[in-house]
Amino acid sequence: MATKLALLRSESVPAAPDALRGIVLMCAGVSMFPLMNAMMKLLTARYPVFEIVWARFTGHLIVMLVVFLPQYGRRLIATRRPLVQLGRSALMLASNSVFVLAIGKVPLATASAIGFTSPLIVTALSVPLLREQVGWRRWSAVCVGFVGALLIIKPGSGLHNPAVLLLLASALAYALYQIATRWVMAHDSPATGIIFAALLGSLGTTLLLPFIWVTPKSLADLAMLLALGCFGGLGHFLVIKAFQAAPASVIAPLGYVELIGTATLGYLIFANFPDALTWVGALIIIASGLYIAMRERKRLGIR
Repeated sequence: MATKLALLRSESVPAAPDALRGIVLMCAGVSMFPLMNAMMKLLTARYPVFEIVWARFTGHLIVMLVVFLPQYGRRLIATRRPLVQLGRSALMLASNSVFVLAIGKVPLATASAIGFTSPLIVTALSVPLLREQVGWRRWSAVCVGFVGALLIIKPGSGLHNPAVLLLLASALAYALYQIATRWVMAHDSPATGIIFAALLGSLGTTLLLPFIWVTPKSLADLAMLLALGCFGGLGHFLVIKAFQAAPASVIAPLGYVELIGTATLGYLIFANFPDALTWVGALIIIASGLYIAMRERKRLGIR
């Protein structure tokens, strides 16, 4: 699902950033998420939601441990705010579980576009939860972005599908996760945050596994289950490296490349292509999100 950027912006940018390298890393990273979502959509027809979620989080956790454990050792799970980290992890688990439950019932591009409302929700909730000041320009962008979401959801016709509401719930949970991330990153390293993001999802679903397990029916299904977490973990890692290589102003907008990849896979694998209203709504959401990011960088003095 889409990344993931709020957690990663706390990474420092080197004095002489390599923009081209950052662009390549970012495009490679966000290309992993449509592949992961497409595999989850295929698997939902044959396997329980929590088995898929288990594969996604456990694979992610293993990849991140391999990447970060040699550098951090025990410090990787040393947190000054354990309750907040566990709360983040629970929100990530809720967001992903609801997303997997819904993804089998809507086109991939629709699910991805609704997921991009999370930055808009973060902006709206940052006022009561983070006590941030949001000016009329960003409030206007939030309102315009939600108009774009309504074009995708199509109230009166789209809401007959409960999966649309589930996707909105997933976006809300992910927005709360991002807000918790913005708070806790003042106390813990980004690597610790990434580990905790997958920790509760992996441990919690592992406890459920004996009661819900369905043995993979083919080598292709087994390969997809194994690949879920690898794609998710690798995608996050590449995005982190992209933000280390180049300024956020160059890298962040490329996160929306994910929507193009999702629409392409949706057409090639599932023979569904977004209608005109979905594309218009997605473009409005993207424009609103980019404007909010631009205003946020200006406010914080970030390049």
